[in-house]
Amino acid sequence: MVTPAPEAPPDLDLVRRLAERFRTWGRWGADDERGTLNLIGPDAVRRAAAEVREGRIHSLALPLGADGPQNGTLGRFNPVHLMLRDGGDAVTGAMVDDFYDGRDRHLRGTDGLVILPLQAGTHWDALSHVIFDGTMYNDRPASAVSSRGARCNAITGAADRVVTRGVLLDLPALRDGRPLPPGHAVGADDLEACARRQGVRVEPGDALLIRTGHLSRYRETGSWSDYVAGPAPGLGLAAVPWLARHEVAAVAVDTWAAEVLPNETPAVMQPLHIVLVWAMGLLLGEMFDLEALAADCARDGRYTFLFSAPPLPFTGAVASPVNPVAVK
Repeated sequence: MVTPAPEAPPDLDLVRRLAERFRTWGRWGADDERGTLNLIGPDAVRRAAAEVREGRIHSLALPLGADGPQNGTLGRFNPVHLMLRDGGDAVTGAMVDDFYDGRDRHLRGTDGLVILPLQAGTHWDALSHVIFDGTMYNDRPASAVSSRGARCNAITGAADRVVTRGVLLDLPALRDGRPLPPGHAVGADDLEACARRQGVRVEPGDALLIRTGHLSRYRETGSWSDYVAGPAPGLGLAAVPWLARHEVAAVAVDTWAAEVLPNETPAVMQPLHIVLVWAMGLLLGEMFDLEALAADCARDGRYTFLFSAPPLPFTGAVASPVNPVAVK
């Protein structure tokens, strides 16, 4: 007698249905490795450039240092910064044997190196980051990511694309400035209400930045505590149709996972990563610092800006640290 295969949990069926409904595989060709970044064309870049009026610049990155947010979850640790040559080497004469070769003793230099997981701080997930049912975006096999990195869907596909109009949706503004509570699943109604309140229209090719206010909780206490992998607000499954309809090129959130924690699907970990990255080919950003930008936008009532956030072109990388900037 043949033993029937176990039925898939309802959570898994739900995620698969959403993924199938919004999957973009083949939309930009069988060989595509850019996904929704294909929506950023010359018109989107020109529209973004027109957003610069006062010339104010905001970095949206967390500092990359030993006191960063990581706690070892998923093997991720905070950056380790080491000096190859420091000021002591300069004053003791330890640098005379190589590059300087006994020449002018007045000039010396310092050098350093950094060891860090690609997702230690503010970063983009590459389309090779999410593996589901043995494949990744655009029906590429999981085996294409080896110990040497990704042979396709690597972060390098985004290196010349992430310059576009940015739109900030400041969700705490709907709650008299209070951060969204941990576990709050951001849905289409939240996004639509926030866009309407701010008087902005999200257009194809935009980068959507979503502030939950969760980061501010840790700033106030001076401790990262459970910022990494702890309960947090974030995107919920109900946000997917809205994001797909508006054809955003990228989405970045001020939380560790971008999606709500605990997940809405107890039987499926990180369902939004499956639907957004694996199925839609959406560039997803995490741990973006949107606090100063939100304050600036509230002051002048303008929530759009030039957004520039190309990843570092690490060959074969499945993610990349980034220093995104918003220029108003």
